Amino acid sequence: MEFVIGAARLNSDRGGGPFAAGVFDADSGALVALGVNLVLGAKLSVLHAEVVAIAAAQARLESFDLGAPGLPAHELVSSAEPCAMCLGAVHWSGVRRLMVGARGADVEASGFDEGPKPADWRTELMRRGVGG
Repeated sequence: MEFVIGAARLNSDRGGGPFAAGVFDADSGALVALGVNLVLGAKLSVLHAEVVAIAAAQARLESFDLGAPGLPAHELVSSAEPCAMCLGAVHWSGVRRLMVGARGADVEASGFDEGPKPADWRTELMRRGVGG
């Protein structure tokens, strides 16, 4: 988490959004891919840190499913609770664990709109095989 928070700070210092996420091998802890919020620079609303990290990991591993047979389990470490869009990306990515830093309420209190998410989003992810 410390590494991801550091990446979020650096991205913010360089004019990007204050978010970062990393996909890690759950067993070894090795970084597979790092993503930072690229929305402002790229002018693309979908380039949230979680989406960037997941896409980079899938490209690196040449698999749209990070939980595919033959691959180690992967976890997503995010500087903040996922927004509504990123929550869907987490589910479809195949990661088996999600770790978050800032709570969604704290992110919204700082001025970001996290979109509508079910109140039981954590329970729903766990039901679908993504621990936390």
